This record gives sequence, structure tokens and C-alpha cells, in this order.
Amino acid sequence: MGGRTAAGPVVAGLASVFLVSGCGPEAICSSGEYPVAAVRSSAGRACVADGQEPPAGFVRFPEGKVPQHVDDEWDRYWSGHMLDETGREVTS
Repeated sequence: MGGRTAAGPVVAGLASVFLVSGCGPEAICSSGEYPVAAVRSSAGRACVADGQEPPAGFVRFPEGKVPQHVDDEWDRYWSGHMLDETGREVTS
């Protein structure tokens, strides 16, 4: 019976470790990458390696308005807004 009583605190401890260090919000891009937006599209996105320029047809998000995680403030914002070829916000 002693093993059964010891298992409870161990399982509870492990569960708290997973809750504290478990998966956080899903990142838009992997480490070493940054997100870019498709020109004149509220849906098109890609991830580009740090130090590289966006591919043709994509632009960087404006500084301070870069989505970092799925469903964060800027991810939601850019799902309804677009950027032009220069990275300036445009109306549809």
C-alpha cells in the first residue's frame, strides 16, 4: 500500500511540471525565422530565415506590429488588414 500513497504526490508533481513548462502559445515562425506578409493579402504569410530579405511578393510587417504567436493581437489584426509593396498598410 505504501507505493500507492507515494505515487499520488509524484504524479501530481509531474502534472504540475507539464502545466508550467508545457506548450505555450504556438509561434508563428520557428526560431531563427521571422514572419512576412503577402502583398495586398490578409491571408498570405510566410517565414523567412533571419538575415534574409522577404521573397518577391512578400514584405516585412511594420515594426512593433509583428505577429509572434498564433491568435495574438497582431495575428488577429493582420487577418483583416493588408500591406502594400512598401510595407505600408492599405485598405481593401
